[in-house]
Amino acid sequence: METFLYEVVRIDGDYANLKRTDIESDELKLVARALLPPEIMEGTKLKYEWMQYEII
Repeated sequence: METFLYEVVRIDGDYANLKRTDIESDELKLVARALLPPEIMEGTKLKYEWMQYEII
């Protein structure tokens, strides 16, 4: 299973915009906050592995 690294760029209601930090990319990924750790805030670094997000 692959591992992806993200940073929370913006929180908008029930969704968060994530930006990949392990590769060069300007694309944002829209993710439901229910799938993310509840303590996230803008600037939080996340690891996505095995279909789960965790704060790093």
